[in-house]
Amino acid sequence: MGGGLRLDMNALDYTILALYFVTVLGVGFAARRAIRTSVDFFLSGRSLPAWVTGLAFVSANLGALEIIGMAANGAQYGMMTLHYYWIGAVPAMVFLGIVMMPFYYGSRVRSVPEYLRLRFNRPTHLLNAVSFAVAQVLIAGVNLYALALIMQALLGWPLGVAVVVGAAIVLTYITIGGLSGAIYNEVLQFFVIVAGLIPITVLGLAKVGGVGGLMDAVRDSRLGEAGLHTWADTGGSANPLGAHWIGIVFGLGFVLSFGYWTTNFAEVQRALSARNMSAARRTPIIAAYPKLLIPAVTVIPGLIALVTVEGLGAESGDLQYNNAVPLLMRDLLPNGVLGVAVTGLLASFMAGMAANVSGFNTVFTYDIWQAYVHRDRPDEYYLRVGRLATIGGVLIGIGTAFIAAGFSNIMNYIQALFSLFNAPLFATFIIGMFWKRMTPLAGFWSLLVGTLGSLATYLLYKGGVLHFDSDLEESFWGAGIAFALVVVVAGVLTPLTRPKPDRELHGLVYGLGGVDRDGDMLTGDRAWYRSPALLGGIVLLLSALLYLPVF
Repeated sequence: MGGGLRLDMNALDYTILALYFVTVLGVGFAARRAIRTSVDFFLSGRSLPAWVTGLAFVSANLGALEIIGMAANGAQYGMMTLHYYWIGAVPAMVFLGIVMMPFYYGSRVRSVPEYLRLRFNRPTHLLNAVSFAVAQVLIAGVNLYALALIMQALLGWPLGVAVVVGAAIVLTYITIGGLSGAIYNEVLQFFVIVAGLIPITVLGLAKVGGVGGLMDAVRDSRLGEAGLHTWADTGGSANPLGAHWIGIVFGLGFVLSFGYWTTNFAEVQRALSARNMSAARRTPIIAAYPKLLIPAVTVIPGLIALVTVEGLGAESGDLQYNNAVPLLMRDLLPNGVLGVAVTGLLASFMAGMAANVSGFNTVFTYDIWQAYVHRDRPDEYYLRVGRLATIGGVLIGIGTAFIAAGFSNIMNYIQALFSLFNAPLFATFIIGMFWKRMTPLAGFWSLLVGTLGSLATYLLYKGGVLHFDSDLEESFWGAGIAFALVVVVAGVLTPLTRPKPDRELHGLVYGLGGVDRDGDMLTGDRAWYRSPALLGGIVLLLSALLYLPVF
């Protein structure tokens, strides 16, 4: 298999790509007409139906990192990659909808950091706002770098051109259309991404003799039988992931997963834009249903690449795990279908980066600029600041894009970021939400110490002082250590410091009331089949049942 990654694109393929660019920009311009206030720009006026916010919720996560990274993990770790979906996403998404969204939406906060200001104090608020802003531009940079490398390899675009073109399109439709432009494009992008990935799975399975042929080929690969199971041999580290079940359940399934899905404002922002409480609560639960099935177009192609691409897994060059999907596109797809697949990759990049940038501009404007730099200005002023913050976020994302260059598997880098930024934040949130006695000082120091603990774990691992079986194992334990530190610091400092009075915590913590779960519901939203608890219970049952064939 020579020839590198270059695709033989023809006029039809480029026409499909051009039509997609035009459509995306058109959506941004159309959304501009609905923007009159900063709430319209940052939260879509809190007016969107649940099916739109639900698809945008899952699409915002279905970025280039998800597609390229999870296919890479499928090739490297086999079926154990399914943990990132069925235990590492769905339970947390349901928890967000049923338990946490009533407090986010009911308190009318405009961002996750703003909740921390109300629950604790301004120092905790500022710490989270700054750390979130940093995390978003880092992750946006990874999205940008990943896709630029792919476009360079597949289409021959110079790296700089690919970076600038992709960034410019995202910048244009968010600056013009705000969050509505991002969300409606994310709905479109969801279908484009899936349409681009399904042919890879179908044609790949046909090439290896169907599901049975793929399983036989995996058994004969370097992964062996272990590549077809999710929980087998997790009592130790003799498994492809190099992880113990404790690290998988507690580190990935609890701390990393709940930390990402319940406190990452880039995701929560989509639910906050919903038209009422019921729609907000159903947003992440609706998103959980397609999340169950996405492994069919990410993990399975990774396995197909493992058994069909000779030499896959090199440390550098075209045969890195990160190139599993591009290599399959080159080898399997005819023209026309190829154009759809390339467009799907571009759409995935835009969905991921748009979520990062729209989260960044909201937190920067509301939680940093308005709160600590220029307060009490007219609403038009903050709308202008938000558009300028969008430009700044994209430019910084371009600058941080090349940090990802040192990682042959970009999902390892992303998991390290989640361990550092999301795990301690989730621990602080969950304790503060369920323990009204937790004090503002305990909130600040818990978050800070947990973050520093995760950072120290990562640095000691990279320095050779701590030893783990893999980078992913380090991120699982780093997240667990951060969570444990938050619990300890909160437990020690809370009895020594003064809590907030109960009257200031209504609607923010359990047991004090102040949350109206049904007051703004539309008549149709009261139907039994729209119950968040029912929808959440069904998707949790499905996630457990899906494990059975690959246990």
